[in-house]
Amino acid sequence: MVSELKKVIIGKPLKSHELGEQKLIKTKALAILSSDALSSVAYGPEQILIVLATIGAAAYWYSIPIAIGVLVLLTALILSYRQIIFAYPKGGGAYVVSKNNLGINAGLIAGGSLLVDYILTVAVSVSAGTDAITSAFPALHSYNVAIAIFFVLFITVLNLRGVTESASILAYPVYLFVLAIFILIGVGIYKIVIGGVSPDLHTPIGTPVAGISLFILLRAFASGSSALTGVEAISNAIPNFKDPAPNNAAKTLLLMGVLLALLFSGIIYLAYYYGISPSEKVTVVSQIAESIFGRNFMYFFIQGTTALILILAANTGYSAFPLLAVNLAKDKFIPRMFTVRGDRLGYSNGIIILAAFSIILIIVFKGQTEHLIPLYAVGVFLPFTLSQTGMMVKWIREKPEGWMLKLITNTIGAFISFIVTIVFFLTKFPQVWPILIFLPIIIILFHQIRKHYESVGEQLRINPNEPVVPIEGNIIIVPVAGITQVVENSLNYAKSLSADHIIAVYVSFEREDEKRFEEKWKQWQPDIRLVTLHSYYRSIISPLTKFIDTVEHKASEANYQVTVVIPQFIPKKGWHHILHNQSGLLIHSYLLYRRKVIITTVPYRFKK
Repeated sequence: MVSELKKVIIGKPLKSHELGEQKLIKTKALAILSSDALSSVAYGPEQILIVLATIGAAAYWYSIPIAIGVLVLLTALILSYRQIIFAYPKGGGAYVVSKNNLGINAGLIAGGSLLVDYILTVAVSVSAGTDAITSAFPALHSYNVAIAIFFVLFITVLNLRGVTESASILAYPVYLFVLAIFILIGVGIYKIVIGGVSPDLHTPIGTPVAGISLFILLRAFASGSSALTGVEAISNAIPNFKDPAPNNAAKTLLLMGVLLALLFSGIIYLAYYYGISPSEKVTVVSQIAESIFGRNFMYFFIQGTTALILILAANTGYSAFPLLAVNLAKDKFIPRMFTVRGDRLGYSNGIIILAAFSIILIIVFKGQTEHLIPLYAVGVFLPFTLSQTGMMVKWIREKPEGWMLKLITNTIGAFISFIVTIVFFLTKFPQVWPILIFLPIIIILFHQIRKHYESVGEQLRINPNEPVVPIEGNIIIVPVAGITQVVENSLNYAKSLSADHIIAVYVSFEREDEKRFEEKWKQWQPDIRLVTLHSYYRSIISPLTKFIDTVEHKASEANYQVTVVIPQFIPKKGWHHILHNQSGLLIHSYLLYRRKVIITTVPYRFKK
C-alpha cells in the first residue's frame, strides 16, 4: 500500500543508467537555477524603498544610483562565478573554492552559510510568493503560514519526482514571469514617454534631501543587494547540466545576469517614476501593475506569475542544497546519507531535510518575509566574499595566462561583497545576529562529524600486524518467558548453531512461579540447562543483563563468544503490537548498545 502510494506521488523508480537523462539543457536549467535570482526583482527594489522611506518620499530618487551600484556588483559576481565554473567544473561553488584556496575552516564557513541560505531561500521565496497572493486577495492574509507550508510540500514532491520533471513543469511559470515583467516595464515606460504619467509623482533626480546620510545609502544598497541572492546557484549545480556541462553552465549564468539586470532596473525605474511607496500589505510590483493597468486581467496576470515565481524560486534551493550537501558529505563533514540517490535519482535525503527546516522557519517567523531577508542575504554575501577571495589566492598562486584580469575581477567582487556583508551587520544587526551563533555551532558540528568518521575508519581498518584472537567456542543464552512455540522455535535455532552450551534464562517475579516453571522445563527440555532468576523489583532487564555480564566475563577469559538469542513473535496486524509488552525488543535495544555480546532475534510470525 505504502509503496504503491509512493509510486503515485513520486513516480516509478528509475534505473541508475538513466541518470544521463536527468541532466538539464540550458533553457530548463535557467528556469530552476535562476528562478531565485530572477524572482528577487519582486522584493529587492522594495527593500531599497523601505530603507529610503525612513527619510521620506523625497529620498526615493536615490533608488536610481543605488540600483546602478547593485548592477555593478551583479556584473562583478557574474564574471567571477563564470571563472569559478571553468576553474571548478565539478561544482561545489563557494565551498570548494574556499576550502581549496583558503583552508578547511573557510570552506566550512562558506558551505555552512550556503546550507542555511538555501533553507532560507525556500522560506523567503515561498513567504514572498504567499505575500503576492494575499496582496491580490486580502481575505487570505490570515492564512499566510498555512499557504506557505502547502507550497513547500508541493515543491518538495515535485523535486522528489526528479530534476528533469520538475524543470519541465517549472519552466513555464518562470518564463511567463519574465514575459509579464517585460510587458509591465514596456507599457510603463511607453506611458511615461507619451506623457501619460504625471511628473509630480516623483522627486527629480538630484533634489537635496534633508536627513540623508552615507549610512542610510549603504543600508539601502545592502538591502537592494538581496536581489542578487541565488547568483551562485549555477556554479554549485554544474553536475546537473548536460555535457559540455561547464560551457552550458557559463552560458546559463550570463543569460541569467542579463535578465536579472534588465528586470531589476526596470522595476526600480518604474517604482521611482510612478512614486510608489512600500506598504506592508501591498507589494511594490502590485502597486506598479495597478498604477499601469488598473485591476484588470493584466494586473492579475502579473500578480499571478509573480506569486508563482516567488514560490517556485524555492526550487533553486532544492537544486543547489542537495548538491552542496553531497560535496560536504563526501568530505565527511555531514552524514553520508546525503550522498545516496533516491528512487528518481535525485538526492532525496537532502530534499526532505531542506523542506523540513524550511517549514520550521516559516512557522517560527510566521511567514514574515522582511524578517528573513536580512539573514538570508548575509548567508549569501559571506560565501560571495570567501569565494572571490579564494579565487584571488588561486590566481596569485597559479598565475595562468590572463590571470591579472581575472584577479582584478575577483578583487572587485570580493571587495564589494565584503562591504555589503559589513553593512548588513552594522545596519541590521538585530536581525542578523543569529548567524554569529549558529554558524560557529555548525562549524563545530562539521568537525565533530568528520572526527567521528575518521575514528570509525580507524577502528574498521584491518591491521595485518595485529594478532587475531581465535574464538574457541560459543555460549548461547535464550531468555524465555514460558513454554510456547515461540520459545521452541528459538531453541531449535540455537541448537542449529552447534553451540557448546545453551542456557535458557527465566526471570520470575514470584517464587512459586519459579518452582512450577522449573518442574515443567525438566519435563519439556531436559537436555537444555535452565537458569531461573528472581526479580525483586519486577524488572526483566536488570537481572538478565547481570547474568549475561557474568557469563560474558567468564567466557572472554576462555576466548568464548556469547550469543543472546531473543524470541520475538510478530502479530499479523500492525496494531496488535500495542497489545503486547514487547519485552523482546526492550532486551534487544538494551543489549545492543551496552553489552559485548552477539544478539540474534528469532521471529515467530502469527498467521491470524
